[in-house]
Amino acid sequence: MPLQNRVTPEGDFVAHPSRSGLFMGNRGILHDETKQLGSARWRHKHWIICRLVFAGRHREMMAKGAYTELFFLDEAVALAAGHRPCGECRKEAFKAFRAAFAGPGKEPMSAKAMDDALHRIRIDKRTKAPSRAGLTAETLLDGAFIRMEDESWLILGKNRLRYRPSGYDKSEPRPSGLVPVLTPLPSLAALRNGYRPVLHESATRLSG
Repeated sequence: MPLQNRVTPEGDFVAHPSRSGLFMGNRGILHDETKQLGSARWRHKHWIICRLVFAGRHREMMAKGAYTELFFLDEAVALAAGHRPCGECRKEAFKAFRAAFAGPGKEPMSAKAMDDALHRIRIDKRTKAPSRAGLTAETLLDGAFIRMEDESWLILGKNRLRYRPSGYDKSEPRPSGLVPVLTPLPSLAALRNGYRPVLHESATRLSG
């Protein structure tokens, strides 16, 4: 039985047998001794995107007293869910992201400052639901996620690619006009400023 640790672009946690994810993440200890999740979806603000393998470290999945391992299809999914690159296992990506997060000519932000900025808009204080912006589809950069027809779609070139936990499985023309955007505004700014998330191979296959 797969564990409930696959994160969707909406930030939901689902159980899925696919092992096609490129990255893992961390929001703290969210599971109990039976490896089941409780109601909490984070324990701290430092939502990071990590490499699957780093420095030969080996972990028991959802071990007692250890953080809950979360998995993402690719980096665009992780950004949409509110995460940012880890400063330890993904140093170069972290440096590039923090520079793009701040913007041209500005001092790169610290990890804490980025986490604080992201956390302020992760959850709407009034509705207790994830904050979503409505933006014009034509202005979105590659790597942004939108929500249409009750499904999540990756923006890539002239197309939108439908997300599935095992990979992108359908390509449609990029929409026009106002659309609900899943990727948080600060991460959208990083995309505008040149940050390029790592995409799953199925995105390249569909767009090519």
